[in-house]
Order: sequence, then C-alpha cells, then structure tokens
Amino acid sequence: MRRRRASDRKTRVTVFVALAANILIAAAKAIGGLVAHSPALLSEAAHSVADSLNEIFLLAALHRSRRPADRDHPFGYGKERFFWSLLAAVGIFVMGGCFSFFQGFQALKSGEQESRSGYVAGFAVLGVALLMDGLSLLRALHQVHRQHGSAAEGLRDPALRTVVAEDSTAVLGVVLAIVGMALHMVTGDVVWEASASFAIGVLLVYVAYRLGREARGRLIGQAADPELSHRIRALLQAQPEIDSVEELLTMQLGLDSTLVAARVDLVPGLDSEEVEDVAVRIKRSVAHTVPQADQIFLDITDAPTRAEARRKGREDGPAATGEHGGA
Repeated sequence: MRRRRASDRKTRVTVFVALAANILIAAAKAIGGLVAHSPALLSEAAHSVADSLNEIFLLAALHRSRRPADRDHPFGYGKERFFWSLLAAVGIFVMGGCFSFFQGFQALKSGEQESRSGYVAGFAVLGVALLMDGLSLLRALHQVHRQHGSAAEGLRDPALRTVVAEDSTAVLGVVLAIVGMALHMVTGDVVWEASASFAIGVLLVYVAYRLGREARGRLIGQAADPELSHRIRALLQAQPEIDSVEELLTMQLGLDSTLVAARVDLVPGLDSEEVEDVAVRIKRSVAHTVPQADQIFLDITDAPTRAEARRKGREDGPAATGEHGGA
C-alpha cells in the first residue's frame, strides 16, 4: 500500500507536468494558428486542449480511486481509474480527432494562403511545442522504467498509460503539422496542410479507440493477466490439502486489486473444522504470495460432503455407509 501511494504521487507529478505543458502549448498553438491561418496548427491546438482536459480527468482518477471501501462499494473504488480513462479517450476522440477533421475540410473549402510571417510564427510555435511535448514524454517514460522496471508492467496504470499515449501522439502530431506547413510553403497548395490535419485526426481517433477499448474491458470485469492467474492456480494446486482446482475465476478491481474465486476439491478425510482452518490458511498463503489478490473466495465442493457421509455412516451403520459410498 505504501509503495502504491508513492507511485501515485509520482504519477500525479507526471500528470501535472503534462497538464502545465499542454496548457501553455494550447494557448501558443491557438494564437499562432489564428495569426497564421494554419489549419494544421489549429488542429494541434485542439489536440492540446483535449489533452489538458484529459489530464484533469486523470487527476480526478488518481484522487478518487484511492478512497477506501464502504457499504455501497465493498470492493473499493479502484475502477475509478478505468472510468476516468474512458472519459479521457472520449475527449481525445471528440475534441481532438473530430476538430482536426473539421479543420482539414475547412482548409480545402476556403483554400486560404498563409503569409511569410504566418509561416515563421507557425514554425516557431511548433518548435517550442515539440520541445515541451518531448520533455513531458521523457518524464513519463522515465517514471515507467524507474518505478516498474519495464514498460509492459509500468503501463498497467491507466493514468500513466494515457499520459504516455497523449505525449507520444502530441510529438507525432507536431511533426505532421510541421511537414504539412513546410509542403504548403514550398508548393503553395493548402491540400498539404489539410492532409496534415486529416492525418492528425486519424492518429487521435486511433489512440482514443485503443485507450477506450482498454478502459471498457476493465470496467466490464476483465480477468487478471494470464500470468497472474497461472501463478494463483499453481499456488492452489501446490497446497497439500487440495486435491484439484475445478475452476478459477479472476477479475481486476483496480490497479493493484484482484478478486479471486476458486472452486476446489479437498483431499478426503478432513472434517468440518479442518476444512475451515485449511481454507483460512490457503487464503492467507495466496494473499501473501500474490499481494494483488486481496479479495479471495474459496468454494469447497466435495470435502464437506464426503466428511458428512463418513460421519453419518459411522452413526447409522453399514447401510448408511453403502448409501453414500457412490456419492
């Protein structure tokens, strides 16, 4: 828990850095785009505005997902991260992608030409934006590798994953805008900048789709990673009192919270008190070995029935034993 709080603080700093950069960049791009009459630059301004609002969503996710469990939410609020990440994906799609397509169509319709000073202002703004977005991306990637050791593990955090995705697309979007403006300047044909706006729109729609699909899967009850499920199953099968693991179900409740429900058969010969003690010990063993499994439920299927049959057979004599022997 302490490690998770420290990780959340660092993620919060990363989101604040990205938010501050995007607010400044959005203002600069909007002013530069209006002065230069550049559709690509205005598309990038909308991109930065969408990113800024999304980072506010992510800050809300970091705050609300750490609330303790209560009567209305007995499994906690871990899925808040996935909900706000879904809203961020919608924001990228609507405010970034759709506006970029709109700017591309407007450019083709109006066919406006930029002045020489407009090109200079546009390139200057995009150069600064490229530098700031690049620094924000490096900060996010540094946190991924420093805190988690590998990108695959670090990007499990939807807030951090969203920041990395936003900053990566921001850098690529600026490059596309620079290329579009440069070709427009050389050829005098606005179709190049319009094409850059369309390309930025396609990029943002794709990123929104990927982030939204991931958040949706977690919200509707996605299972734990196959590796984690395999570890839990192997741990259960290694318990001497368990004869077989009939079924294992998992569901992610949050970033570091997993529900585990297992139906197991115990070895014969255990009475009711022993079954209860064994169940408690197995739960503690799983929770200690796999800290993410903080909600564990065991369904003991056959052992109690067998124990009851034996006791009833001893009480009622050979006839009763014969009656239950085939169960």
